[in-house]
Amino acid sequence: MLHKMNLNSEPFEMIRCGEKTIELRLYDEKRKMIRVGDGIIFTEVTTGETVSAEVIGLHIFDSFYELYRALPLLKCGYTPENVGSASHTDMREYYSEGEEKKYGVIGIELRLV
Repeated sequence: MLHKMNLNSEPFEMIRCGEKTIELRLYDEKRKMIRVGDGIIFTEVTTGETVSAEVIGLHIFDSFYELYRALPLLKCGYTPENVGSASHTDMREYYSEGEEKKYGVIGIELRLV
């Protein structure tokens, strides 16, 4: 199955260059359809540029707090410069606490194709 997701410029570039190999999302109805082996086309929201990836792993958690404790944050979009200040609350920029509690969260592990 092929899925489509939009990304802001910085995470898009990190995926494209292979620095970010785990995409973090809510485990909502759309994400529950994702399976290992599926493809994802990421679209950069301002330029429309795309990059394709294959799903090689799914990491499901009840909360971003649990996800941040379990997954390597340098693969989740953090850099050596900012990983020391990384916090699960960083995801509040994208998702509310209520959404997180309702759906749970997922780390989608990727390989560029």
